[in-house]
Amino acid sequence: MSLVELVARADARGLAASGLACLDRCLPLLGADDDALRPLWASLTADGTAWSPQLTAVRALLPQAPADAAPGTEDPAALARRMVDGAPADRSDDAALRAWADDCSLAALRIHSLLDPGVTDAVTYTLEDRRAGRTDGMTPLVEAELRRQTTILELLSAHGSVGLRQAVELSAEGRRVVRAVVSRQARGAV
Repeated sequence: MSLVELVARADARGLAASGLACLDRCLPLLGADDDALRPLWASLTADGTAWSPQLTAVRALLPQAPADAAPGTEDPAALARRMVDGAPADRSDDAALRAWADDCSLAALRIHSLLDPGVTDAVTYTLEDRRAGRTDGMTPLVEAELRRQTTILELLSAHGSVGLRQAVELSAEGRRVVRAVVSRQARGAV
C-alpha cells in the first residue's frame, strides 16, 4: 500500500503520530533536544486531551525559523519549523490532522531531498509521485525517509497504541541519520 493510501486510512492517533514522527526526525535542524517531543508522544497514549497544552509547550520550547529564511523558502530548518507551527491544536479533528500529516510527510521528504544535494534523482518524479509508490531512482535519504513513514503508519494500523513505541524508535533512528548528515555538512562547510 502506498504512503498516500496509508495516510487516507489512518485514524486520528495514526495521523498525529505520523506527523509527529516526521517532525521528530527533523529536530536536529532546529537544534532541539532529542526529548523535546516526548510530551507529545506521551499524549498519544492518552485520550487526546493532553495534546493541545503539550503542543503549546513544545512550540514555545522549539526555536523559531531562522531569521534569514524567507517564508516559502526551501530552507530545511524553516520547513521543520512549519511542521511545528502547522500542527492542529485539536487532536480530535481528523480533517486537520490528515492535512497536517500530509504536509509533514511532504516536508520531511523535501528536507531529506535537500540534505542529499550531491545525489540527483535518476528519474524526475515529484514527492507526491514518490508517496504514491513511484520509487525507482530515489536518492538514499529520501528512500529511507519514505520507508520510515510507511513503516510507522503500517505499525500503527496493525498494532494501534502498542505500535507507538516502535514508531518512536524508528523516528529516533531517522533523527540520528539527519543529525549525522547535518554534522557532516557543517564539517564540510568549514
